[in-house]
Amino acid sequence: MLRIDDISYSVEGRPLFEAASATIPAGHKVGIVGRNGAGKTTLFRLIRGELALEGGRIELPARARIGGVDQEVPGNEVSLLDTVLAADTERAGLLAEAETAADPARIADIQTRLADIDAWSAEGRAAAILKGLGFTDAEQAMPCSAFSGGWRMRVALAAVLFSAPDLLLLDEPTNYLDLEGALWLESYLARYPHTVLVISHDRGLLNRAVGHILHLEDRRLTLYSGPYDTFAETRAARIAVAEAEAKKQEARRAHLQSYVDRFRYKADKARQAQSRLKMLARMKPIATPQEAALRAFTFPAPEELAPPIVQADAAAVGYDGCAVLSRLSLRIDQDDRIALLGRNGEGKSTLAKLLSKRLDPMEGHLRFTQKLRVGYFAQHQVDELRVEETPLEHLRRDRPGEEPKRLRARLAGFGLTAAQAETEVGRLSGGQKARLSLLLATLDAPHMLILDEPTNHLDIESREALVEALNAYTGAVILVSHDMHLLSLVADRLWLVKDGRVTAWDGDLESYRMMLLGQDQPVAGRKPAKAAARPARPSHADLKEMRAELRRCEARMEKLEEMRDELARRLGDPSAYEEGMEARREAWQAKYAEVMEAIDKAEALWMRAAERLEAAEEAA
Repeated sequence: MLRIDDISYSVEGRPLFEAASATIPAGHKVGIVGRNGAGKTTLFRLIRGELALEGGRIELPARARIGGVDQEVPGNEVSLLDTVLAADTERAGLLAEAETAADPARIADIQTRLADIDAWSAEGRAAAILKGLGFTDAEQAMPCSAFSGGWRMRVALAAVLFSAPDLLLLDEPTNYLDLEGALWLESYLARYPHTVLVISHDRGLLNRAVGHILHLEDRRLTLYSGPYDTFAETRAARIAVAEAEAKKQEARRAHLQSYVDRFRYKADKARQAQSRLKMLARMKPIATPQEAALRAFTFPAPEELAPPIVQADAAAVGYDGCAVLSRLSLRIDQDDRIALLGRNGEGKSTLAKLLSKRLDPMEGHLRFTQKLRVGYFAQHQVDELRVEETPLEHLRRDRPGEEPKRLRARLAGFGLTAAQAETEVGRLSGGQKARLSLLLATLDAPHMLILDEPTNHLDIESREALVEALNAYTGAVILVSHDMHLLSLVADRLWLVKDGRVTAWDGDLESYRMMLLGQDQPVAGRKPAKAAARPARPSHADLKEMRAELRRCEARMEKLEEMRDELARRLGDPSAYEEGMEARREAWQAKYAEVMEAIDKAEALWMRAAERLEAAEEAA
């Protein structure tokens, strides 16, 4: 059990915790949420004893092992597999001692302990974790020095998972994972046998991998039962009640104050007025929970171009004469919302660079419509910002002729305040840097926006704002992201990048997730179900996920039907049949046929989701 009892802590005079308390029973999986800068990472450092509390105490069971990912693995010549195996220091020490031990009793003790900790299956377990995080068998034998910092962070994560501490602390672990790695981690954490605390803004992970939410707000900690969606509903209800009570109190306060103002100086009413003054003094203001303001994104609207805006025919792309992707036959229209699926290393980023004109095709044809502007955002661009310059100076370099007032308005449209506009980039948070990079990528009102992991470092409110902005944006969107919530709400087409090809994924994101978990997540020791076995009763979380999936199917149907109606309107306009409109009309007709086919598939998925939910509700 982890007990946080009445703790207080400040940074540079700013209190992060004041009389904050929470109790986490052993074995609980807990997601920690709160505003950026609220103190979530500081809480981890306090739990680990790296910082000294100003008040209160944090208690853990004696000899409890705490583990977390502090920094990436050094770029040495040790193989990935050996690096992970070395993380279990007890096993490594026992094996080393076994080489030199001479006393028969000690040798017996060592062998017994090695059997107790399942030391002989360690290599297989370590390899399975590395594979789940995206490393092939061949890569596991390679030295750490052969991998970049992001991949070495994955090795560090694999090492701490393998060491299986009693209390596992993970701070935004999906930020350096792709979608496939993030889904694997969700499943792994849900089955992890000890206590987990995970700081995350990934709604998918917070809904599927944890059973409780620890919310840090107003310098206090509040533990909620259930996944993130349950927490959000509970908190919204609490906010509504608090706001209603605050309004009632304000009305009562105004009534009392009015009486005092009218009668405090009249002799026959002075006593009553004084009584009401005392009542006003005793009324403690009802504070509504702090709501993070929706940090809006404002993408400029491009003019409409004739479709298709991008057409690839038998194209190939790669590096140094070696093709990564080949036989690409793709079409993109300005109203497309496309998510790229596939494991890391299969070529998603290569395709994004091809579509953003950062790579030329090695063979075949790639045609862009005239005047096409492409906006491109990749996570590495955040790290390439000039840390000594302010956001205002970044914009001034790209827009030297614009007035400062206009530049500040642009920054405000991406949630950067007046004070942040004058702050050196090196002092901004990761989320603020990401906002600046997104602004720079969209300055020219691109017709197509390519986003490679745009949500890293964005908090949940900012991610919701990004979803709204992308759905309102009138250009094409190409998304690479580990955030399934973002993909499910924005993308209406899925492309699978695999084995050097790019093909349409006919199912939805949930079917893709189930396919991945079915391939990669066998539960050790699970016996095959008997043919006549009765289905397990679905849990409350299962039912919530099924209902959410049904809502997503309905939203997808509505979006496709809106696209169908808009295309029908265009095709029904007499101007579409005037001279010179042939190419545009043919493109609309082709798109209409695609949409009608997509509606049929979406309807089938909706029916399947409805039937699954109906069967589950009957079983419950």
